[in-house]
Amino acid sequence: MAEEEKAAQPVQPQMRVLGQFVRDMSFENIVAQKGASPDVQPDVQVQVNLDAKKRSQDKQYEVGIKLNITSKAKEGDTVLFVLEIDYVGLFHIENVQEEQLHPFLLIECPRMIFPFLRRVVSDITRDGGFPPLNLENIDFISLYRNEIARRQNQAAPADA
Repeated sequence: MAEEEKAAQPVQPQMRVLGQFVRDMSFENIVAQKGASPDVQPDVQVQVNLDAKKRSQDKQYEVGIKLNITSKAKEGDTVLFVLEIDYVGLFHIENVQEEQLHPFLLIECPRMIFPFLRRVVSDITRDGGFPPLNLENIDFISLYRNEIARRQNQAAPADA
């Protein structure tokens, strides 16, 4: 009887973070290059791209968050700094159904590594001569849904 109950219970997905690292990064302090004063009100724009791929090892995946952050002065179009970073997490994932794997990789995995990426961005902007940039939480579910909708609209034939 106990074995029947055990068999009837769904198997829980398992995820382990095997590692995380900065694959690529570029930070340009435009203000310092021009010799201007950074004492202005910034307007920060953040673009987010996600990528996931299977690794050669069984049940292992690589998930990347690419951020393109541009800080401009609110008054005028003076660029203060530009930060581009590609942050990667390596994951071991088990017990996720095939049809659920894509959203799992692009929602749950980025959620796990985002706090570490936020800290890196904060440190880079502070070390670059600006107040630390503390990124807002990213709604990876909305990001995923918007991307799926964009792809469906792109694939739909245009009405003549």
